[in-house]
Amino acid sequence: MGLGGGGASKLGQGTGKSRMDSVAVVKAALDLGINVFDSAESYGTEEIIGDAIRGVPRDSVVVSTKKSAWRDDGREVKASEMEPALDASLKRLGTGHIDVYLLHAVTPASYDHTEAELVPELRRLKKSGKIRFIGVSEAFEQDPGHKMLARAVADGWPDVVMAGFNILNQSARERVLAPAAARGIGTLAMFAVRRAFSGPERLREIIADLKARDRLGPGLDPGPEPLGFLTAAGIAESLTDAAYRFCRHEPGMDVVLVGTGDVAHLKDDAASLARPALPPEALSRLRSAFGAVDDVTGG
Repeated sequence: MGLGGGGASKLGQGTGKSRMDSVAVVKAALDLGINVFDSAESYGTEEIIGDAIRGVPRDSVVVSTKKSAWRDDGREVKASEMEPALDASLKRLGTGHIDVYLLHAVTPASYDHTEAELVPELRRLKKSGKIRFIGVSEAFEQDPGHKMLARAVADGWPDVVMAGFNILNQSARERVLAPAAARGIGTLAMFAVRRAFSGPERLREIIADLKARDRLGPGLDPGPEPLGFLTAAGIAESLTDAAYRFCRHEPGMDVVLVGTGDVAHLKDDAASLARPALPPEALSRLRSAFGAVDDVTGG
């Protein structure tokens, strides 16, 4: 389990929480035994994570952050811009090195530039000791079929990849997770829980759309609660609980990221991720129903 500093919450900064509240969430994560913390230069939460881990033995936490391959004006970032951006992140995080430094939300269209110009510079910075591992995250909303990550894993240059993966879109299983595991590439899961798992109406909309497009496989009962078997049978405490456990126990998945600005919510997520895998029968139904889906994200 890792704590993400992005998403809608941004450790609470996106929902009006104070800086002190957000620092308290990270400290609560540390108290729970969570030691992976992810941010990005664009999230505005690097300093919060830095404040929270100050005084903690540096080798006891894994700090991950990201640099976009594109500027806000749409221009491609140059290799010469990477080290100044990294140094700024190091300063905000209050550390001398980043454990995982990812190129952020790389798209299929930007992949060639990223690999040719930015990756060599990241390799140089890795040799300098400022970065321990090089990573790349995908733009899951624009690339739900993982075209970019499939190329990156096949090319073999990332040490770590961050992929969108959840019950509704399991396509990373064969396209990213299996080949990454074969190459010894670490994996981070984002979007394990999306709006569809907390909003029944949104879930029904997505499933109705999949059915209309003949993308939904067998395994779901018709009705207003198509995933209701997970909670009705006592398999999971909630759909959110089921969604986290589905990702947590997926072969080849190393870290599942959660995002929250609330300590109670964080504890609930930790409890879910500590529970056993979903029963084989439930997994079989979910894989049968959504195994052919690669164009939705659950948002």
